[in-house]
Amino acid sequence: MQGKVEICGVNTAELPVLKQSQMRALLERARAGDRAAREELISGNLRLVLSVVQKFAGRGESMDDLFQVGVIGLIKAIDAFDLSQNVQFSTYGVPMIAGELRRYLRDRSAVRVSRSMRDTAYKVLQVREKLQAETGREPDIETIARALEIPREEVGFALEAICDPVSLYDPVYSDAGESATVMDQIGDTRNTDEHWLEQIALEEAMRRLTEREKRILALRFYDGRTQMEVAKQVGISQAQVSRLEKNAIRQIKKNMTA
Repeated sequence: MQGKVEICGVNTAELPVLKQSQMRALLERARAGDRAAREELISGNLRLVLSVVQKFAGRGESMDDLFQVGVIGLIKAIDAFDLSQNVQFSTYGVPMIAGELRRYLRDRSAVRVSRSMRDTAYKVLQVREKLQAETGREPDIETIARALEIPREEVGFALEAICDPVSLYDPVYSDAGESATVMDQIGDTRNTDEHWLEQIALEEAMRRLTEREKRILALRFYDGRTQMEVAKQVGISQAQVSRLEKNAIRQIKKNMTA
């Protein structure tokens, strides 16, 4: 998001970013009952909420509503985070926020079927039952379509429309207390929680770089410039570009694995 974009009255361009040292100190104070520290943790991680919420945009829900639900997930993550675990808060917080959003969307989901489609489905069921009684076997879609004098595609759509929707979280297999859901059977290598987590962690690490370091990395790896070309454009030596580039990459790796 560029420029001033408001969600729930919050200017997202001005959302603060907490350093890892600040996060740790605030989490310890919040765990000890410091409500001011807890509030600072919430406001300091709203950008993290925004990063996750953007992955759920375009599903017909208000961004304001999704943001509020994401904040609920953030609060739960803050209250449940285990300080004894050597992981970044974002590693724990992102799945918690995403899970809260998924529950919200799942609870609000509804398949709406038009009246005309329901009427067609009712006629299809009547004809199917009649033909089955007459022939003693299940009629195919082509036969039903001819009997109703409608396209076979319309018969298929009508039958699909009245099928009960299946939740992605419905179990399809269970054995010895372990179960697999519909979600587990659907492969998506691009939009996984792990991919989101890596992307968000990278964005958080990039924000901690200086503006010059960001510019050098953008010129080098986005625009594909050589170090000599970057040096000429930025106005420094090639050796300085090399040093700043290596330092920036080292800082990113450190922030992503801390």
